[in-house]
Amino acid sequence: MSFRDDSEDGRDLRKPFLHTGSWYRMGSRQSSLMGSSQAIRDNSISVVACVLIVALGPIQFGFTGGYSSPTQFAITRDLGLSVSEYSLFGSLSNVGAMVGAITSGQLAEYIGRKGALMIAAIPNIIGWLTISFAKDSSFLYMGRLLEGFGVGIISYTVPVYIAEIAPQNLRGSLGSVNQLSVTLGIMLSYLLGLFVPWRILAVLGILPCTILIPGLFFIPESPRWLAKMGMTEEFETSLQVLRGFDTDITIEVNEIKRSVASANRRRTIRFADLKQRRYWLPLSIGIGLLILQQLSGINGVLFYSSTIFASAGITSSNSATFGLGAIQVVATAVTTWVIDRAGRRLLLIISSAGMTLSLLIVAVAFFVKDAVSEGSSLYSIAGIVSVVGVVAMVVAFSLGVGAIPWIIMSEILPVNIKGLAGSIATLANWFSAWGVTMSANLLLAWSSGGTFTIYLVVTGFMVLFVTLWVPETKGRTLEEIQFSFR
Repeated sequence: MSFRDDSEDGRDLRKPFLHTGSWYRMGSRQSSLMGSSQAIRDNSISVVACVLIVALGPIQFGFTGGYSSPTQFAITRDLGLSVSEYSLFGSLSNVGAMVGAITSGQLAEYIGRKGALMIAAIPNIIGWLTISFAKDSSFLYMGRLLEGFGVGIISYTVPVYIAEIAPQNLRGSLGSVNQLSVTLGIMLSYLLGLFVPWRILAVLGILPCTILIPGLFFIPESPRWLAKMGMTEEFETSLQVLRGFDTDITIEVNEIKRSVASANRRRTIRFADLKQRRYWLPLSIGIGLLILQQLSGINGVLFYSSTIFASAGITSSNSATFGLGAIQVVATAVTTWVIDRAGRRLLLIISSAGMTLSLLIVAVAFFVKDAVSEGSSLYSIAGIVSVVGVVAMVVAFSLGVGAIPWIIMSEILPVNIKGLAGSIATLANWFSAWGVTMSANLLLAWSSGGTFTIYLVVTGFMVLFVTLWVPETKGRTLEEIQFSFR
């Protein structure tokens, strides 16, 4: 059957915002005209190249999150901000991300994954420039909101794009590149924050999206999205280049066609339809994982790590923060390597259990530190233990809780509700992130031990949630995963 047969109600009006390009349309006979043709025709290199280009978006994501830590003292001094005003600045990226999340699913559905990323890149660039030239808090806030809007779109679109282009045996590893790129962005903001003023650091923040925009013209659109839009020729061409010109894609093409045809028969989805088990169960799992990821307090730790280290007695808190970022990158890289071997569910259980233990250590250390005199040896020991616990928490987070919720969300949502459900899940994530970043500084000022105890309770519940509800998706096609919820 033709995909066009199901488009009488207007679906055919939706077109890719960016043309999917012509360079990759060449078959094996024509590809010899290009330099490095073998590299383009190779299966894994083609997919990896696409992932590396869209990974510039999560690098921007991470840079936005990490920016508030090394710049807190300088910005509050230069612009005369209070702790609550700076907390508002830090949290406004999450407010913008909530707005971006609301639009992300529909943007990615109507104009394609690449088009959504193009739109996300523009407010990011404008936002960084606004912060760089800010003379008062109003421009600072405006720039942070614009950055957040772009990040909200990126946070949904990149994992979905990667999941839809990756072969099933590499989907976990390639999906983890999303979180690895976020940690790279955080580390870069920490590192550069040691050497450059906050205004220059904001200017440097435009680089990932400045490179991303031209890069989007050189990668194919998601074949599953093209199939859903009824663009049969473009869909098969995109899949062929992603798998290699010498690869037989017949089986995968037929699986995607069957999935899309089945989805098209019940394509018009309303909120009332989400009551069906095939929809509410994967949506609940996706939302639950993304909310628990944020309520674990990770953004509060990363946004204000310099403050946490300073309260623990570390004199060079910004350097310690950079070290934390570097450790996070290494731990996330390990996840990228093992996720398709160990599986998503096992790593999530290990990761959330590790966070629970680490947070227990941090909470006890801060309670002890508050109970003894400042000059005592126990005070110094408690400070060291609290830093070790924070580092252990970030490592445990990076081993699973950081990357896997986004991967699972992109895998389990059925194709016909992905736009609506993805927006809901992403909105829930960023609303939770806003609550954490807005309250973290204030909670830490109230009680460091009490703050980490709250996060401890959340991660303990996450262990139970994953054990009872989250399915294993390793080694299964997207179509198989989504069919299992029926």
